[in-house]
Amino acid sequence: MGSLKSLAKDTAIYGLSSIVGRFLNYLLVPIYTSAMSAQSGGYGVVTNVYAWVALALVLLTFGMETGFFRFANKEDEDPVRVYSTTLLSVGGVSLSFLVLGLLFLQPIAGFLGYGEHPWYLGMMMVVVAMDAIQCIPFAYLRYRKRPLKFAALKLLFIFLNILLNLTYYVLMGGSDVGCAFFFNLVCTSVVMLCLLPELCGFRYVLDRALLRRMLSYSLPLLVLGLAGILNQVADKIIFPFVYPDKAEATVQLGIYGAASKIAMVMAMLTQAFRFAYEPFVFGKSREKDNRQMYATAMKFFVIFTLLAYLAVMFYLDILRYIIAPNYWPGLKVVPIVMAAEIFMGIYFNLSFWYKLIDETRWGAYFSLAGCAVLVLMNVLLIPHYGYMACAWAGFAGYGVAMLLSYVVGRKKYPIRYDLKGLAGYLLLAALLCAAAFCVPVEHFWLRMAWRTLLLLLFVGYILKRDLPLRQILKR
Repeated sequence: MGSLKSLAKDTAIYGLSSIVGRFLNYLLVPIYTSAMSAQSGGYGVVTNVYAWVALALVLLTFGMETGFFRFANKEDEDPVRVYSTTLLSVGGVSLSFLVLGLLFLQPIAGFLGYGEHPWYLGMMMVVVAMDAIQCIPFAYLRYRKRPLKFAALKLLFIFLNILLNLTYYVLMGGSDVGCAFFFNLVCTSVVMLCLLPELCGFRYVLDRALLRRMLSYSLPLLVLGLAGILNQVADKIIFPFVYPDKAEATVQLGIYGAASKIAMVMAMLTQAFRFAYEPFVFGKSREKDNRQMYATAMKFFVIFTLLAYLAVMFYLDILRYIIAPNYWPGLKVVPIVMAAEIFMGIYFNLSFWYKLIDETRWGAYFSLAGCAVLVLMNVLLIPHYGYMACAWAGFAGYGVAMLLSYVVGRKKYPIRYDLKGLAGYLLLAALLCAAAFCVPVEHFWLRMAWRTLLLLLFVGYILKRDLPLRQILKR
């Protein structure tokens, strides 16, 4: 139980930078959607460019973040040597990407539809190269169990970014899409300066033998990560290429991207849990057998994601004001995207069986299968159903990857998950949703009161059925 207390504590601290930070980052959504009307397509440009950035970041880190944790926790490895080798390899690839990207900036921008604004991409190439390098010192902070500095730097980026965007888009009344990318460049540079202590104070060594072993472990994770990020951003990348009306594509993509932001509370919870859970799992791998611990952690993860799902759905009438009213037609994707994020979180938890037995190729197989489903559905259905196809494709893609990982994991590394208990929570959540939306309550505040009561019923069920939860959260 002490280990779970430590996990809960670290999750809470990392959650400060992830959940609170993402919540503060939501301020950018009303700022952008107010300054860039849906019909201008400006927010569609932001959505599309950041999708490409997310894909590039996975390529530039090529699974080495997880590889660092795996090898730094091996008893026969020097953690500093592992850190140095990881940092040099990721840094070298990132700088090579930046040089080549800037050399061929104009043709790349033309292919992606930004021939008139190539420096939108130029600025973000610099950003993504720095972000890739920063992933390794941030991982080192997690390895050394320094969540406070980790959280502080993440929040510094967010506060500074919000301040700059507020000043330009609200106080100065600006509307230039390119400024959003420029402010990101400024904030990323500031964080890089703050990480200098983690980049100095040790001897840089590229251990080639160690690097070969790390690449053997990590490259399958690149395929896994690539498929995983494509599950998140492929719809936003594919959309402009397959939507019938090219001029309208950025408008529809902007509506979809803005509405999807409301559903990102699931991504916040998953990310906060991942930051604490990954070093926790590899640290516990030295001990005899902690399968029951993993099963318990999975259970609590599902419980709280269901609680978050209910909270967002019940208060969507309030949360919709995060985006400007001309983006509200896209709100119908929120429940679907949130359900897909739950599948993704469960899949992440299931993924540790093949990481712990060093058979990471399985993760690549599962993620590729899910990605294939997602891409195929997007290509075939976007021309007919627009952004609703994007939402359902994500749901199906994550669902396939999750089910495959569970089925194969039962044979390779069996863990006795409390399926009966989880089914009870799923059934209760479904019944509460039905009660919330099938019972007509016209008055706004009475409707909110009714849904709050239903949410409290779910919380009460947690406290009644899973009393250890109180001990985990109690300090």
